[in-house]
Amino acid sequence: MSQSKNEVWEWIKALIIAVLLAGGIRFFLFAPIVVDGESMMPTLHDHYRMIVNKIGYKIGKPERFDIVVFHATEERDYIKRVIGLPGDHVEYKDDVLYINGEPIEEPYLDQYKQDVNGPLTNDFTLEEVTGLDKVPEGHIFVLGDNRRFSKDSRIIGTVEMEKVLGKTNIVYWPPSDFQIIK
Repeated sequence: MSQSKNEVWEWIKALIIAVLLAGGIRFFLFAPIVVDGESMMPTLHDHYRMIVNKIGYKIGKPERFDIVVFHATEERDYIKRVIGLPGDHVEYKDDVLYINGEPIEEPYLDQYKQDVNGPLTNDFTLEEVTGLDKVPEGHIFVLGDNRRFSKDSRIIGTVEMEKVLGKTNIVYWPPSDFQIIK
């Protein structure tokens, strides 16, 4: 009888440790997220399931073109691409992105530009859409790859780094579309 009580207790301890480890990993290190909508097409499709790396920005900073997940509202997280970093002046003119006056290539949009008639987005400057001359310290400027149909920094403003959950670049579902996005 006492041996079976010991065995039951050992199983309970193992289950508690497993639950705590899984919860800790999900809360502090990695978390799943589902792409909701088409704002990141053609790079990410609606209902893709991805992994968010939550620790990367605790030890480093976002880089231009990282795909990030952030708290847009209390209820919703958004997935967008980092375009402007602190101190950057951002402009979009004639379907060309300019950062600090220099044209920047966006190879991830090449196929989309070929498939779409007309410009991907209207011309804008950071100041026109946010009222700011430069991206403030502690903030980033983000855009969806589907520039025509994305609710991004042009509408919601710059994103505070405290609201960024992490970087995502691994699509794990559906399995046929498994990929690591560069």
